[in-house]
Amino acid sequence: MAAWTSDELTAIGDAEELDLASRRHDGTLRRPVTMWVVRAGDDLYVRCMNGRSGAWYRGTRTRHQGRISAGGVEADVALTDADPADAAVHDRIDEVYRTKYRRYGAGIIGGVVNPESRAATIKLVPER
Repeated sequence: MAAWTSDELTAIGDAEELDLASRRHDGTLRRPVTMWVVRAGDDLYVRCMNGRSGAWYRGTRTRHQGRISAGGVEADVALTDADPADAAVHDRIDEVYRTKYRRYGAGIIGGVVNPESRAATIKLVPER
């Protein structure tokens, strides 16, 4: 499995937002959706505020592939589910969301730090 470079992790992890376009059945890209992105260790994650019922999240289920753009980095990615049983990983992701986006307040951050959003956590893995 490919890994992010240190420069990519820093650029994407420090970016305020990320654009994600998932791939359709025929391989074409959907329209990009802008979202928050967090770095936990050497991994990058995004969450759907509407949980698994969110439209963009459902779109990622088609091919589990897409293209991201953030912090000056553009990359094709595999969209893998974060392990729902790994509470420590989800707790760390929650902590990073709270720290990185704290200026938005608990009410807004609560949109991505809740059980439904945790269930819709996607790990971004570079495809090289």
